[in-house]
Amino acid sequence: MPREKDVLTTGEVAKICNVAPRTVSKWFDSGQLRGYRIPGSKDRRIPLNGLIRFMKQHGIPLDGLVSGQTRILVVDGEQEIVDTLQKLLTEHGNYEVRSAITSFGAGIECERFRPNVLLTDIDLERIDGRGLAKMVRSQDDLQMTKIIGMSSKLTDGQTHQLRMSGFDSFLKKPFNLRQAIAVIEEVLALVY
Repeated sequence: MPREKDVLTTGEVAKICNVAPRTVSKWFDSGQLRGYRIPGSKDRRIPLNGLIRFMKQHGIPLDGLVSGQTRILVVDGEQEIVDTLQKLLTEHGNYEVRSAITSFGAGIECERFRPNVLLTDIDLERIDGRGLAKMVRSQDDLQMTKIIGMSSKLTDGQTHQLRMSGFDSFLKKPFNLRQAIAVIEEVLALVY
């Protein structure tokens, strides 16, 4: 499976931002958009995390960054739940789904897979949902990742606290596939 690019050309940035390549070159040359030149060439390269910061600072919609299948990482300590969600989301949605059953495994998968959506349980001993959210929010490469907490016992007060710690939405267990897909699509529509 090809990994999403970490560094982009001015042409790729132009497509993402829906502008002409010359506009991107001007942003780069003026120092507004940070990157580097290829040694011995005039070609410019822009790191993805720098582009994301630039787009947020200038109010450029981030939807141009999403292409192909939506990548979802399912994290739950119960293998049966992980397997079921992975199977259903892959079969019934346009999603590429991976899974983990521990916080450590989830951290590794986040780094490798760079999910668009992290669907994580917040109640289990082997899963530190809050710590996972904090880790995701601290990584420049994962700033676009939306975090959905899953729990069988969520109060409004807990929901508010979790939103303050980086969660975008929640699913109350038990939930059905239609509810899960609705929440996933809802968070993907959010732009900060």
